[in-house]
Amino acid sequence: MWDWLCDAPHRYREEDKAILRSTFGYAQNDRLTISMNTFDELKRNLEQVEATIEGACRRANRSRGEITLIAVTKMHPAAAIAAAAELGITHIGENKVQEFDTKQAEWNTLRDAHKLRAHLIGHLQSNKAARAAALFDAVDSVDSLRLAERLETAAAANGRMLPVLVEIKLSDEETKSGLAPGSAAFEELFERLPQLSHLNVRGLMTVPPYLRDAEAVRPYFRRLSELRDESARRHPKLQLDALSMGMTHDYAVAIEEGATEVRLGTALFGARDYSRA
Repeated sequence: MWDWLCDAPHRYREEDKAILRSTFGYAQNDRLTISMNTFDELKRNLEQVEATIEGACRRANRSRGEITLIAVTKMHPAAAIAAAAELGITHIGENKVQEFDTKQAEWNTLRDAHKLRAHLIGHLQSNKAARAAALFDAVDSVDSLRLAERLETAAAANGRMLPVLVEIKLSDEETKSGLAPGSAAFEELFERLPQLSHLNVRGLMTVPPYLRDAEAVRPYFRRLSELRDESARRHPKLQLDALSMGMTHDYAVAIEEGATEVRLGTALFGARDYSRA
């Protein structure tokens, strides 16, 4: 976990200073302070991430504009979101409804000031669907018909169209969520999705196995891309344009295999302190 407050000042928008002040209760001569090393590190990390994205796009003959960078701020304070927003990152990913709920006071101000969008990228229990539909701009981890129907009901009650991704499980890992391609649950969900008029089904998401060699993950990304194309042909009423795949250690390979969204936490903010989880 980064030490977000230190002695070296960094200039923030007034809205962001108010967020950091309310979060940490610290201001000095109307200048909220943050570690310059921390902010500079985030800036350097972002520059490296952008260089990696651009390199992968060149190798795949793709445009940088095809890729959405989602900064994953789970287990980081609202100050991390404020710093990322200052650097132009507009898509934020969170894993848990409960954690993001605690950041709402700060988030609402940041969202309005920077036109941010929040993605739920972690597993969502169906009994939390209503709250998730109220908090998030998109739910990127739909893994059952029951959850999709709960989100449809919540979105309809809120009078909104909710963007969603279907989470696919491409490995045998018991700890991973998602639908197995071709399973009865997979087929049932895709047959029903066109009838859920308050869900905007944008595409697929996966979390592949963690393999030290990023090249070893390539087949999983390729399979998701193929599955997206197959599903789009079989279900022409769905606009399956998005592929959310690739994290800190393998996002370059994911982009080469067609990712339109990459989810990066450690690459931007550094390692999390799981002892506080």
